Amino acid sequence: MKKSTKVVAAAAAGALALTAGVTAAANAGAGPAPSAVPAVDIQPVPANVVQQNRISVGASAKAVQAALAKCQADNLPFVTVAVVDRFGTVQALLRGDNAAEHTIEAAREKAYTAAAFGTPTSELAKRINGTGPSIADLPGTLFLAGGLPLKVNGVSVAGIGVGGAPDGALDEACAAAGADAIAAAAAGQ
Repeated sequence: MKKSTKVVAAAAAGALALTAGVTAAANAGAGPAPSAVPAVDIQPVPANVVQQNRISVGASAKAVQAALAKCQADNLPFVTVAVVDRFGTVQALLRGDNAAEHTIEAAREKAYTAAAFGTPTSELAKRINGTGPSIADLPGTLFLAGGLPLKVNGVSVAGIGVGGAPDGALDEACAAAGADAIAAAAAGQ
């Protein structure tokens, strides 16, 4: 190592040590810790709190399994099935053998679109027309057949979406099988 390289290395090491010392002193704190801000306890009355229905993990799992089983029976092993809550958060996702990467997002977006609008995506796709901005421009949505809303007492609480079949009607048939699995499980209780 050259002398100039040693000097630069020594200077860098010194700067690092100085910085570490200043950081340690700052982190040690010179004064008392700030007092904690107390939490506000909001009373759970209807005017303050909104109740939310969600599809259970068990029902979500049954739905994605039933939908994928339908697609496999129809010789469509390359699809992905997603169940999301009405805010688009994935509750269950099952990717079929040979399903391409893009099918994951397609299934999730179809499920979210159906849940958010409370309408099958095949019906929503019919409403898209013209060349100007439309609801189809909303981020995270996909207006192609294959997404169905899951409703409780007539209110959309989730959605199931299937992506990857060569035709949206095939995706929708698989999604319907998943939705039917939840309805059948609820009826059997």
